[in-house]
Amino acid sequence: MGAPHSENLRRQFRLPSEDEDFLNALGLSWEAIASAGQQWIVTNGIDVPAGYNHAKADVAIMMAPGYPPGPLDMAYFYPTLIRANGAVPNRSDIRVNLDGKAWQGWSRHRTPDNPWLPGEDNLESHFFYMRAWLLDELKR
Repeated sequence: MGAPHSENLRRQFRLPSEDEDFLNALGLSWEAIASAGQQWIVTNGIDVPAGYNHAKADVAIMMAPGYPPGPLDMAYFYPTLIRANGAVPNRSDIRVNLDGKAWQGWSRHRTPDNPWLPGEDNLESHFFYMRAWLLDELKR
């Protein structure tokens, strides 16, 4: 974990400007990585809510081939997040190798009650959705 130096940040593909603006506004380093035919956004050092084994983690989001307007789905964390009480988060057993690290995939999907809205949802709304998963997991 840890932010790479700004001169070493990879931008192997471009995002819509609103997504790049959002990532830049976070004040964290981020990369756009093309790997094994997939495109990933990796954001370094996001704040993790109290109640997990780490206060910060890197998060990777796979950019779906149809994005935008197609939906984003799931999130992958490094290092692995477990609850401070030792409980493993629900549906977090997926592992993906990216950039020489084993990332923990959280299987979370949009529902009819919270659908992806093309033209409204984007990387920023997906980040807010992801934060809600992290908080909801602490309630179970």
